[in-house]
Amino acid sequence: MYFSNKVVWVTGASSGIGKALALELNKKGAKLILSSRKEEALEAVRSLCIDKEQVKIVALDLENYSDLHLKAKEAIACFGSIDILINNGGISQRSLANNTSIAVDKQLMDINYLGTVALTKAILPHFIAKNKGVFAVTTSIVGKIGTPLRSSYAASKHALHGFFDSLRAENHHNNISVTLLCPGFVQTNISKNALTGNGQALGKMDAATENGMSAEKCAIQMLKAIKNNRKEVYIAGSKEKLGVYVKRFLPNLFAVLVRKMSVT
Repeated sequence: MYFSNKVVWVTGASSGIGKALALELNKKGAKLILSSRKEEALEAVRSLCIDKEQVKIVALDLENYSDLHLKAKEAIACFGSIDILINNGGISQRSLANNTSIAVDKQLMDINYLGTVALTKAILPHFIAKNKGVFAVTTSIVGKIGTPLRSSYAASKHALHGFFDSLRAENHHNNISVTLLCPGFVQTNISKNALTGNGQALGKMDAATENGMSAEKCAIQMLKAIKNNRKEVYIAGSKEKLGVYVKRFLPNLFAVLVRKMSVT
């Protein structure tokens, strides 16, 4: 019953993990605000919901983060309040650092980091005024370990950990919690949409992504972590989780192993 009647705002909700989160939350009785750039796709997600009357749409582009304070006002107006913001929107990368233009590096940081931070800052005063709120953030196992072909993607996800760890400490007295959600490989279009070195989408599915966890299973584990107020959770296979701990306790060994890691 934790999510029943709670107002939950989900970004990146038009497909993949965000879509799975939306459908699961709707089943649990949450009032939903769904966001992404693709309004038509959001409408398609809403059409799959059991209780469509409790689903609102606020289209936004995280890359245009200067306008997100206006989107926050629009979202709050949907139900008069927001209880949980799930920062799930983002984009991945498939290119070597040496072959990646600085414009692509900037785009990854703008969408994954600055867009998420801007939206969070736009909602933070609302949570402070309520003296209660939850920020959940989809980072990645790559937010804990850097792998080949993910240099700026990993940087953007590492940055989210730093920002939200600080935010959690700063706002503990305001009853504001932060859950960092770190998926591994999940069966979504993330690799198809991933940016290559020149900014074009990769346009194909990685084998590792295709063989990953289902988006539905990932969403269920994410919501369990939010409900239990977990500070950080790794939602991944055993090898991916092992990589996090090897990096932490045996960094020299990890440096050797990561060179041979299958990341596509």
